[in-house]
Amino acid sequence: MTMLTLTRRRLALAAAAATLAWPLGAAADTYPDKPIRLVIPYAAGGSTDNMARVLQEPLQKALGQSVIVDNKAGAGGALAAREVMRSKPDGYTLFFVNNGNLAVVPFVQKDANYDGQKDFTPIALVSSAPMVAVVPAALPVNDLKGFVEYAKKNPVSYASAGVGSFGQLATELLASKAGVKMTHIPYKGQAPTTTAVIAGEVQLLVTTPSAAMNEFIAQKRLKLLAVTSPEASPLAPGTPTIASVFPGYAAESWFAIVGPAGMPADVVAKLNDAVTKAVLLPDVQKSFATFGVIPKTASARRVAEMTAEEIARWSQVVRDSNIKSD
Repeated sequence: MTMLTLTRRRLALAAAAATLAWPLGAAADTYPDKPIRLVIPYAAGGSTDNMARVLQEPLQKALGQSVIVDNKAGAGGALAAREVMRSKPDGYTLFFVNNGNLAVVPFVQKDANYDGQKDFTPIALVSSAPMVAVVPAALPVNDLKGFVEYAKKNPVSYASAGVGSFGQLATELLASKAGVKMTHIPYKGQAPTTTAVIAGEVQLLVTTPSAAMNEFIAQKRLKLLAVTSPEASPLAPGTPTIASVFPGYAAESWFAIVGPAGMPADVVAKLNDAVTKAVLLPDVQKSFATFGVIPKTASARRVAEMTAEEIARWSQVVRDSNIKSD
């Protein structure tokens, strides 16, 4: 058994133990009796913000209280994370996160000052989003195997939305499994990375799918090689997975709602029920599809396990690749 496997098992056990340790009580009998604040770690208009606002109305109906979406952008999500972490664990301050907020930022930002597992209470899963691996149309490859062979013979660079971004880690994990060296070229945001790969400034981009990206692929300005999810994705029908070439590879973004550590278990259960029912509404699922995400639900315990698994995977990649954000 490898050290990484042992670490993953220990983290999973710790997550389960933390779930069992959540305090029981009658808090849910009166909860909620005032508005709930849902903190978003990014500016308005992005996919996380859009999902939160789609969920806002059904959550208000289910809980009988206003749900206030509060955008707290800054420091790659760390600013919002620290604010939620320090809030009273009574269910009135919640955090709409992705797995990068919990399992990447604390390891790549030296001043993040929070623990993605210990400092939060998992509540409910909301959605997931595989990424896609695309290359310039002019690159003489047609599939992932062909790209790896090309990269072993030629200098290759890849784009990401910044040092420590999920796209960088996903690409470094691919490079490690493929046994190739690639030069990282960080850009400021996703849009410039797409421009760079179309122009051939870089030879690879691993990024979230979007309507614009699909249009570039349809116009044959980009070649779609693979998706990063462990299984085939309905967002990219017929596209092979990276795992089909490199077994065990997985780099899928997922989104969840968490709260400060120490929330009462009955409040967590009430929130999980409300979020799950909201995510399953047909109108919500239809809206999510336009954001390039797949609606998904899970128990609070499962979110805790997923967080532990992600921390084990990405902390290892950060160490192996010596990734540090300024």
